[in-house]
Amino acid sequence: MSDQFLFATEVFINGLMAGVLYALVALGFVLIYKASGIFNYAQGVMALFAAMTLVGIMEGQVPFSHIINAIFGTEVHHFGWHVPALLAILLTVGVMVVFAWLVQRVVMRHLVGQEPIILFMATIGLAYFLEGFSDLMWGSEIKTLDIGLPQGGSFLIEDMTAGLGSDNFYGFFIDNLDIVATGIAVLLVMALVAFSQYTKQGRAMRAVADDHQAALSVGISLNFIWVMVWSVAGFVALVAGIVWGTKSGVQFSLSLIALKALPVLMLGGFTSIPGAIVGGLIIGVGEKLFEFAIGPMVGGATENWFAYVLALLFLVFRPQGLFGDKIIERV
Repeated sequence: MSDQFLFATEVFINGLMAGVLYALVALGFVLIYKASGIFNYAQGVMALFAAMTLVGIMEGQVPFSHIINAIFGTEVHHFGWHVPALLAILLTVGVMVVFAWLVQRVVMRHLVGQEPIILFMATIGLAYFLEGFSDLMWGSEIKTLDIGLPQGGSFLIEDMTAGLGSDNFYGFFIDNLDIVATGIAVLLVMALVAFSQYTKQGRAMRAVADDHQAALSVGISLNFIWVMVWSVAGFVALVAGIVWGTKSGVQFSLSLIALKALPVLMLGGFTSIPGAIVGGLIIGVGEKLFEFAIGPMVGGATENWFAYVLALLFLVFRPQGLFGDKIIERV
């Protein structure tokens, strides 16, 4: 096989891995949309908050230490202990469940029956509040997240593929973290699909998405469904925050991963869990291959805009996405 073909294959595989990371973020958006019919602008900030909370718990950091020190003139920053990664993850899941309950009690229960744009604006306010709250709670410095996930290129894959090309080809470079993230995403999607399709709570979630008032009239607890969905979305945000935080550090730019999920949702559809995965894979592979084949001809940096151009084409010709439900309004 030619080296050029092998390089393109390597780009394709890495594109699949990148697409899985995009899909992890998009899953949280899909869950909230299926339960409330709105786009949750705060999902990216939720991933940031979850990752910062995990790091803070693991390192034994004192929450709101900057405020405490400013008020009382102390210099307290850490409790002096370190929490094991697994226990810290469980504690962070508990924090995200409490966050989901607070969102329902403080925000969502007052907006039952409101127009989708009202709910969308509420999530924008929630995003900015949560970002500032994260800063006050854990500080704004860049943090390192290490829960033991493997990182760096896979020497096994590199050695196995080194002999496929000429002497100038040294084997496929595949990041171990991307491999692990792929496995996590597959398990997560299988669990979410099974939950949505085959459980009583999953069917109730779809009913709430169709019509809040009708769901209430048949005895479905809207409060419970929203707490449940925001809790699951918080868990998905934690998983995405762990993967992205391990990959690039826990910093406030982590919240911008939400912007990368937008083209994924436009391609896959806002109501489809499998669509989030397929859309993520299409975006990941498409932007990598486009940069590999076309980037050098136009000066590079095509990854920054390719996904949005592709999403724009979908909005023109198939606005509901590949797997989304087509909306028909009768007048």
